[in-house]
Amino acid sequence: MSIDGVRGAAASGRRRWGALLAGVLLPLPLLAGCSSGSDGSGGGVGEDVASAERGAVRDGGTLRWAIDTMPGTFNTFQADADAASDRIAGAVLPALFTLDSQGRPQRNPDYLEAADVVRTEPRQVVVYKLNPKAKWSDGRAVRALDFAAQWKALSGKDSAFWTARNAGYDRIRSVRQGDDPHQVEVTFRKPYSDWQSLFTPLYPRSVMGSPGAFNDGARRSLKATAGPFRLKGRDTDRNTVTIERDPRWWGDRAKLDRIVFKAVPRDRRVQALEAGSLDLATVDPSTAKKIAGPGGVQQAKGKEGEQGNAGAPAARPGATGAEASAALKSWARAHGTAEERAAEKDARAAAVAAAARKKSLEGYTLRKSLEPAYTQLAMNGESGPLSDERVRRAVARALDRQKLAEAVLKPLGLPAEPLGSHLRVAGQQGYEDNSSALGSQDTEAAQGLLTEAGWRPVPGSRPKSEQNAAEDGSKPEDGEKARKEVVTAKKNGKALTLRFVLPTGPGTESVRTVGNRISAMLDAIGIRTEMVKVEDDSYFKDYVASGGYDLALYSWPATAFPATDGRPIFAKPRPGNDGSLIVEQNYTRVGTDRIDQLFEKALAELDPDESRKLMARADARIWAVAGSIPLFQRPQLVAVKPRVANAGAFGFATPRYQDIGFRR
Repeated sequence: MSIDGVRGAAASGRRRWGALLAGVLLPLPLLAGCSSGSDGSGGGVGEDVASAERGAVRDGGTLRWAIDTMPGTFNTFQADADAASDRIAGAVLPALFTLDSQGRPQRNPDYLEAADVVRTEPRQVVVYKLNPKAKWSDGRAVRALDFAAQWKALSGKDSAFWTARNAGYDRIRSVRQGDDPHQVEVTFRKPYSDWQSLFTPLYPRSVMGSPGAFNDGARRSLKATAGPFRLKGRDTDRNTVTIERDPRWWGDRAKLDRIVFKAVPRDRRVQALEAGSLDLATVDPSTAKKIAGPGGVQQAKGKEGEQGNAGAPAARPGATGAEASAALKSWARAHGTAEERAAEKDARAAAVAAAARKKSLEGYTLRKSLEPAYTQLAMNGESGPLSDERVRRAVARALDRQKLAEAVLKPLGLPAEPLGSHLRVAGQQGYEDNSSALGSQDTEAAQGLLTEAGWRPVPGSRPKSEQNAAEDGSKPEDGEKARKEVVTAKKNGKALTLRFVLPTGPGTESVRTVGNRISAMLDAIGIRTEMVKVEDDSYFKDYVASGGYDLALYSWPATAFPATDGRPIFAKPRPGNDGSLIVEQNYTRVGTDRIDQLFEKALAELDPDESRKLMARADARIWAVAGSIPLFQRPQLVAVKPRVANAGAFGFATPRYQDIGFRR
């Protein structure tokens, strides 16, 4: 699985179950504060979209929306579903509950008139009252048969269905029609607190009704949809998927005629923006700086009066490319040799090209929000030094998470604070900083933990980790690298060295910068790091998922349903029948029975407040065992044409596709 294929998994505002946002520090949302707010939502930044009333949005038009790759499937319940799959499903299929900017599920009136838990004893029963107008694009009404087919396909009881996840559906006992054709009654075998996560997206029974249809029928097309848009088709030659306004849609009429999702890899996105071939695209920090300019995003500045050619005049502030070229040309005529004149000719061409690119990017607005995703330092606790909890805790206590957050977020002009939870992000309802269960940065405490684990400090010479930092242009840390006296932690004469695996390739520079800073912080307590840089395509599959690392940086999407979606990430690994370790999605291989019990209790607790308290207790224990250390939320940076309305950096919020369009 490539990094491009998984990095944007949370971008649609929907849940992403199996998607690893593999280690790429992309522009994502920032948290404004780390402590819990009075409403339990923290202090995060909300969505940043160009909001407009529907009356201010003209009818018609085509929106060109960048995606990372062509979707491998339109069935979001399959293993190769990605962010593009989710994005398209959000526009063409029923979402019973959408998410607001704080990640709270909201009943979608386009599909539901009501949805309630009507009984808890002897079993939990949920009744959905469907909007009578809800119909599939083939004219058939949305009914209980569709719900039942989806439950059976995703329950996990029939291995012929190649499903990527069964969470929640495996707790259902039955699905049947209620008192009338517009009611669906779902009875659970076991109580399920996250019942609002189910049946979104909802597929027709023509997709879910048989293994053949599920496995293959929805990979390249969707014959029946039920949203403001319908799938028109995919063009592999042009790398596009087109959705068009559905005339059968019963809700507010979609403003756009169509949306064209165009696959543009991140390393070629800036060229597409310069060419003006996109209306909406997530961008990296360097592109964001060019769009926002000084003030919007901090930019590196050269020395005042610095000139590109010795003695040549600098163009006046605000000069156009043509004016700059004219100034250079005049100077070259008067002063230059033949070689210098040739060099000035090249400089003129470069100046004109740069001015044209700058002007093209000035045609976009930068939108910034809080993406529900965070970057973490993962520690593989299966074997080696990190199998000792004291060593893991020492690594964690050596980290200055504030400095790491600032290294990535401050240059973007965004507030920089470390994240205090594994299960929720700042700005989300129920966010709580539980990092005190581990403790704050403390070099002496970290060294004490190493000593307790048998790793004795031995005076040593300065390691060469400064060379790693130089590769990415990062500067030595004020505290750690300025130290003249260094130690090496040793046991039985062997130095404590950890294998730190990092990705290479476009867009991963920030990852390596953070990795180098972490390496410097570990130097301060005597831990050496062997930096291993691997290709993007193999980073997750061959190193993270397989356990071929000691330390790694990657990101997880946050979710509105952490009891369900967080459980496999932090579940205690179990031995399989063949002797191998079953880790689910817990790639750190660190877990406890008590953490598992707290997740199970939270899943079965139907009181939302009590369920959140159980999740907070689970998070505190996850901090304490120190398998993974959240560093910071990722900033979300989106380039948008100024006339685009109701689209941008959505954060946690689900886009309302029928309202997206162009201003009048």
